[in-house]
Amino acid sequence: MPAIKNIIFDYGNVIFLIDFKRTQHSFTELGIENVERFFAHTGHDPLFDEFEKGMISSAEFRDGIRRITKSPNLTDVQIDHAWNTLLIGVPPVNHTLLLKAKAKYRTFLLSNNNAIHYEWIMNYLKAEYKLESNEVFFEKDYYSHLMNMRKPNADIFEFVLQENQLDPAETLFIDDSPQHLKTASELGFQTHLLSTSQTLESFMSSSGLLK
Repeated sequence: MPAIKNIIFDYGNVIFLIDFKRTQHSFTELGIENVERFFAHTGHDPLFDEFEKGMISSAEFRDGIRRITKSPNLTDVQIDHAWNTLLIGVPPVNHTLLLKAKAKYRTFLLSNNNAIHYEWIMNYLKAEYKLESNEVFFEKDYYSHLMNMRKPNADIFEFVLQENQLDPAETLFIDDSPQHLKTASELGFQTHLLSTSQTLESFMSSSGLLK
């Protein structure tokens, strides 16, 4: 297997901690039934795909939530609060690890994101870490809603490869979603599934990537 020269990191539950159960609970409180079919780690309503691909605006996303819940009186604040309960934060050690990785490899961020979460995260980074964005940690950071593409579709991986002239065989992709890793593997990437029992710190240490 070729030596790793490049690392592409997912964001949610690799670098930034998220909790799907919290959001499922919040959506249930808004009146969404069968919430595990509506929004889960392994799949969700097409509304979320459209939002993560930047195909609909934040206002259209909120209207979609009102339509699905049959609750036209839900306010923007109520919907945003429920949606943002997914987001927890970044353990400080992860930022340290990313800087160490950047000094040794070409590093990139590839995140399925959306306008509401992106705004929350940027505000969080500024308030908690005095950072304007994630740019300091990577050669380049990519967000699905700004690219009109999302994982696990092959086009988003191919775009990153081509734009940065990366050899997938020399590129490690770290993600917490098996369906994303499947596409990456089919494209020739080296991959690692970061499970719920493993942290980024423990993987980077045990793998020898930062020795």
